Amino acid sequence: SELLWLSRLTEEPARLAVWPELDADASAARVQELTQAWPWYLSAVSADDLADGIAYRNSLGEFWTSTVGDILTHVVIHSAYHRGQIAAAVRAAGGEPAYTDLIHAVRRELIE
Repeated sequence: SELLWLSRLTEEPARLAVWPELDADASAARVQELTQAWPWYLSAVSADDLADGIAYRNSLGEFWTSTVGDILTHVVIHSAYHRGQIAAAVRAAGGEPAYTDLIHAVRRELIE
């Protein structure tokens, strides 16, 4: 979904279907691609750009226009929603979900 939103933000054609079925290697490749693409995109966005409208069609073919700021906020919040779903499923299966608390990870110097 992040690749789809990034393609909308850059006004480029989507390279994947809305709901692609990817194996582990293809998924890892997309993660690597996003790891490079988001910083590139965000480094070029100014505060003034956040109010710009982006026109697109959703997965149902409906036409919408959303601001850059709303799209970026959606991407962050929606990905957190899915991480929560995954954590709940892992717990329900008796496992321990991955550590995802950014502030604590930074404080503990687990990430930079």
